[in-house]
Amino acid sequence: MEKAAREVTARLREQGHVAYFAGGCVRDMVRGLTPKDYDIVTDTRPEAVQALFPRTFAVGAHFGVIVVLENSFQFEVATFRSDDAYIDGRHPSAVHFSSPEEDAKRRDFTINGMFYDPVAEEVIDLVGGQADIAAKLVRAIGEPAKRFAEDRLRMLRAVRFATVLDYQIDNHTWEALVANAPSINQISAERIRDELVRIFLSPNRVRGWDLLDSSGLMRAILPELEAMKGVLQPEQFHPEGDVFVHTRLMLRLVPEQVSVPLVFAVLFHDVAKPVTARVDKTGRIRFNEHDRIGAEMTEAIMRRLRFSGAEIEATVEMVRQHMVFKDVPNMRVAKLKRFMARPTFEEELELHRVDCESSHRMLDNYEFLLRKREEFSNEPIIPPPLVRGDDLIALGLQPGPKFGEILEAVETRQLEGTLRTTEEAVEWVKREYLSGKSD
Repeated sequence: MEKAAREVTARLREQGHVAYFAGGCVRDMVRGLTPKDYDIVTDTRPEAVQALFPRTFAVGAHFGVIVVLENSFQFEVATFRSDDAYIDGRHPSAVHFSSPEEDAKRRDFTINGMFYDPVAEEVIDLVGGQADIAAKLVRAIGEPAKRFAEDRLRMLRAVRFATVLDYQIDNHTWEALVANAPSINQISAERIRDELVRIFLSPNRVRGWDLLDSSGLMRAILPELEAMKGVLQPEQFHPEGDVFVHTRLMLRLVPEQVSVPLVFAVLFHDVAKPVTARVDKTGRIRFNEHDRIGAEMTEAIMRRLRFSGAEIEATVEMVRQHMVFKDVPNMRVAKLKRFMARPTFEEELELHRVDCESSHRMLDNYEFLLRKREEFSNEPIIPPPLVRGDDLIALGLQPGPKFGEILEAVETRQLEGTLRTTEEAVEWVKREYLSGKSD
């Protein structure tokens, strides 16, 4: 990809234009990493960029951005610009094509405001980005409050960079972030969601949690998590503290690599405890139906943040089922196999592990399920059915609601090992359903 990016800049240079790499790729290069993608800035006007390259499309021609397709790679080629006042917390009212100096000044953070000249092989640092990388510092370019007013999402981006890079946030930048945090909801839910996902998928996610919390962004975006603070739990099961502390501990215990549904199930598995907390006659704290109500709240939160249907469905299922794990040793084999055969089970098992390890530390049910997973591993946990609807029709039974009951009853006995062949199953159906009996 770097070779193709250099070819794009070389073609711009051949026409007498200035062309540099810009933004995140330069940050990665200064840090000694291989960039995942390359953005290019130039003094070439958008229409001239399109005339120069055979395969382009305009993604933001008004802002001077043209996508160039080169050797199966896509590169954003942007014209140096300065921006007029931002009127909606995201878009400038007008842009003016300008110089590298003006372009650098309008960017968000110093670590993202550097250019790289691929011909001279040198970093062009007009904002002090190299010094801040050396100091591991996220610092707004210019006046932080002004940068955040231009694009409110920059507040979440500051937290994301501090999380992913394990940097500190410059004090002046932090003060402006805290002061402006309540305005984050001026930004679209989709953009907020994307930053939250990047923060919580990072192995350094607990740092992200802490920064979201202390900045006030969590209170603004996810008040349901803020509500967990001070919600006490029974000490014999939760010696670690309140629901907020418990959830943070779970984040610390999940593997470095996690899926979106798993990490958000961690965040939301106890989200209904604040609204279900009760003290019974014995003085014990209870959270009746917090799993069911939590599933409903999880769905509402994730819809609000515009997660995909598949992500919502998986996360909601994990929240809904997380209390069932206490019952697994007492399940009939058929019920246990059906429970373990669900597509979210493996991640639910991980959710259960960190739920236990962050509280009472009793892993009996987790270890029981590991043994059962091994025991059931030699064949499909839900094998092909011994009988189907066609078999029941062949026996003279009429299609209808009863079919589902019969097929489930056969499957239960198949899962428990009492019916092993189609012949045995057909004979059992004849005996139980064609002789006037019901099971």
